[in-house]
Amino acid sequence: MNMLLRALSGVSLAALAAPLCAQDSAPPDDIVITAERAVELAIQQVEETPGGADVVAATDYEDKVAVSLRDALAFSPGVYAQPRFGQEVRLSIRGSGISRGFHMRGLTLLQDGVPINLADDNGDFQELDPLVLQHLEVFRGANALRFGASTLGGAINGVTPTGRSASGLTFRLDGGSFATARALAGYGMADARGDAFVALTGDRSDGDRDHAGRASLRLHGNLGIRLTDRIETRFYASAQTIRQDLPGGLTRADIFANPEKGNVTGDQERDIDSIRVQNRTRFDLGGGTLDIGVFLSAKELFHPIFEVVDQVSTDWGAYTRFDVERGPFALSAGATARSGSVRSQRYRNVNGDRGARTFLADQRARTIDLYAEGRYRPAEPLTLIAGAVYTSGLRRQDAVLPASASGRAHYDEVSPKFGLLFEPVAKVQFYANYSRSHELPGYIELAQIATFVDLASQRGWTAEIGARGALGPARFDIGLYRADLQGELLQFSVAPPTIPAATFNAGRTRHQGIEAGLDIDLTSWARLRQAYQLNDFAFRGDAQYGDNRLPVIPRHLYRAELRLGTDAFHVAPNLEWAPQGGWADYANSFRAGGYVLAGLTASAAVSGGLEVFLDARNLGDRRAIGDISAVTAFDPASAVFTPVERRAVFGGVRLRLP
Repeated sequence: MNMLLRALSGVSLAALAAPLCAQDSAPPDDIVITAERAVELAIQQVEETPGGADVVAATDYEDKVAVSLRDALAFSPGVYAQPRFGQEVRLSIRGSGISRGFHMRGLTLLQDGVPINLADDNGDFQELDPLVLQHLEVFRGANALRFGASTLGGAINGVTPTGRSASGLTFRLDGGSFATARALAGYGMADARGDAFVALTGDRSDGDRDHAGRASLRLHGNLGIRLTDRIETRFYASAQTIRQDLPGGLTRADIFANPEKGNVTGDQERDIDSIRVQNRTRFDLGGGTLDIGVFLSAKELFHPIFEVVDQVSTDWGAYTRFDVERGPFALSAGATARSGSVRSQRYRNVNGDRGARTFLADQRARTIDLYAEGRYRPAEPLTLIAGAVYTSGLRRQDAVLPASASGRAHYDEVSPKFGLLFEPVAKVQFYANYSRSHELPGYIELAQIATFVDLASQRGWTAEIGARGALGPARFDIGLYRADLQGELLQFSVAPPTIPAATFNAGRTRHQGIEAGLDIDLTSWARLRQAYQLNDFAFRGDAQYGDNRLPVIPRHLYRAELRLGTDAFHVAPNLEWAPQGGWADYANSFRAGGYVLAGLTASAAVSGGLEVFLDARNLGDRRAIGDISAVTAFDPASAVFTPVERRAVFGGVRLRLP
């Protein structure tokens, strides 16, 4: 894989450099698409969506040392993103993957419209680097149908710059607490025929806990060629090598007495080498567009935990998306087909190295999503929307060790969606929708330890109402939802190494809440940014847990930032407030306490495109429980908690040259 990474890096750089040598002329005005214009186009898509959705520009978090999606999405309404360590976060929307204490489920994560999730829908969000993104598109729940997503949580699409939206040179250097150092170098160019963009990022840190060090190196690039005035093809390539020590969970006592403590037993790690390549060709149909694309991903995972997990996976697929508008009618339709294979092995963990092999299996997955959404505007302020997504999934495991055994599961699900948009005045929208969701189990759920477990799909119906827009100095986005689920895929931690994880289909559960964002321009030099979420998740008449609350995510979470100043100089104090923490167990015998974390960012323009910035976190050095891995019944000796980030100060410089 390392040789492949080097080869890809060379090929990518050579391919991206070719247009630079071909022509120096600036692109004509009619094909210049700035980053700001690209964000505006993304916002237009949101305004056609009858439900929760928003766009987060990279400029919204550029003063942060955004190692993970937590910093990038902190003010995206309804997104629960809490750091665990390094680039590892708990990423959840509407309680998706609520009890997964590692990796990610219940969300479709994409980069430039192509799923990062593997073919079985599990994924590693570490491969989406906020440092290189131009913006992120967040579509909550069934509002993500435009990407073929069918899950409770929806989809997050990270969009990288092109040579047209990020022309010239960009440099950034960060550093600070815990021996943290990060760097970005990017270059983009465009002419009348094509454009190219390439970025290299590096990151290393000792982490704020023992055995939490990390290091990564990533290359991203894309090359666009205008074949005709109406046809453009674009090639994307990315390669990353990521090394992350795992500090593990702590007991409640350690959270407050020794939060920097980490687990060094077994030298646990998650090391990833991966390559992704894709091509998208777009046809301008005059009143509509047609996208056709293919993609390939190769990945190696070396993951010493209770045993050494050693996996080599290859995923490939194709997609097409069609958008057309004729008078009051509009149609979006598409298909995504993904196939993947995993050579899955486990070994005894001998101080982080492979011992005797304990498990060997070939795993194969196929997921096909077909989707369509029609929109009809019977009157100027009203739009009616109806759509559906069909998913066909196959999961198969052929095990050799510890015994020869095969397992197979096939799924077919259809989820419809109905909604409406009402815009009584300019820049104010009201929306409502009613939709079904479905989530197929992946290998982590189906291949527990060595036995292939027969699990059903998670299904649910969600009702949602809300409003978004701008009134005077205020911009608002508020939604209320209720999702009634059947067969929710719940997972809890049990004492390893006997059974390190167990997943089951619950009976009836309900996820309901509020997703709200409110920005107010107090003056020309003062802006208040706020995000609040109410998370009310519970069993409904469960045979074992009755109407108990689901664990992990706190009921209330509020974030605020007051930006004082101008683009030339500004400071922005911020806070995060959880009045009360989440439950630690399904039995509801222990609930974590609340916390308030205060921070500060600042930025100043020096000259000639040079800026300096500051990012200070947890200024009060508060100690609190930040994340939980759910258990059935809490025990004070349970090491299932992750502390909030410790006090830290980072600073950096960024330079933009045309």
